[in-house]
Amino acid sequence: MTTTRAGGPDFTSPSLLRHLTRGVIGFGGLIGSVALIPITGPISLLLLPVGLVALRGCPMCWTIGLIQTLSRDRLRRTCEDGRCRLTVADRDHEERPAAPVTP
Repeated sequence: MTTTRAGGPDFTSPSLLRHLTRGVIGFGGLIGSVALIPITGPISLLLLPVGLVALRGCPMCWTIGLIQTLSRDRLRRTCEDGRCRLTVADRDHEERPAAPVTP
């Protein structure tokens, strides 16, 4: 986990495909570790750490990372003269005004 420019935690992945792949591996490991107990016994619990590592600790961390990955570089907050604005970046990285944000 790294930190964003605003100082909060950053759970993003370099690409959406990589993040979704981590989710499939992570949730597959968690579900498989419990679902395979009747077949393989306690040995299936070895999939539990694989799932947790792929999800970077917890399913909620993965979900936050998914939202951060989807919204990366789409919203920008700028503050000038004591007034903050939230701007939405276009595909060609030009900014257009969105809704004002109160500090």
